[in-house]
Amino acid sequence: MKNIVIIGGSKGIGNAILLQQLETNCVYNISRNPPEISHPNLKHYSIDVLQDTLPEIESIDTLIYCPGSINLKPITNLSIDDFRNDFEINVIGAVKCIQQYLPQLKKGIHPSVLLFSTVAAKLGMPFHASIAVSKSGIEGLVKSLGAELASSVRINAIAPTITETSLSANILRNDRMKENMVERHPMKGYLKANEVAEMADFLISEKAKSISGQIFEMDYGIVTFKI
Repeated sequence: MKNIVIIGGSKGIGNAILLQQLETNCVYNISRNPPEISHPNLKHYSIDVLQDTLPEIESIDTLIYCPGSINLKPITNLSIDDFRNDFEINVIGAVKCIQQYLPQLKKGIHPSVLLFSTVAAKLGMPFHASIAVSKSGIEGLVKSLGAELASSVRINAIAPTITETSLSANILRNDRMKENMVERHPMKGYLKANEVAEMADFLISEKAKSISGQIFEMDYGIVTFKI
């Protein structure tokens, strides 16, 4: 049984990962709100990662940082604070958690860190300037820390396309918009949170022990193919 710390496991992709890991691992969830589940393998801390002191956790094998934002606006409508806030949520929060828990991770069993990027860091998409900037920062962090920690801790990231969660509810708010999103992707689909959780499960497992410093596109072909 591994000790897994999930930042932002109460909703969306983070929650799908939390639910998947609970049966076989001890999960520490750190988020402002508790998940809608109780389980003997779950311990929750109601904390704002950016504002509050992170809890002391003695033993950690895996750290997963899930918070993100979908702040889609034309560049003329994005304020400097928009860029700053998105960068704080996506990058600074991740850095804070890694710095806090790295000593424990280095003592863990096959330790790993998993972060999240987006397809918009690779594919130029209108109105994605702020999120693309911050998620590109995540990709740089993965590459740099992958090299720095190569002998001790693995670090990878998943870069999903649009995923059906509460965060994307406005984008997928009706059947027409869902159909349009399906048609935009060459493989005629978009992600469900459990699909991303399956990839996460692989990347934090010993099956992926040779993999670090990598960004895994889960894109339904939108970055990879032009058809």
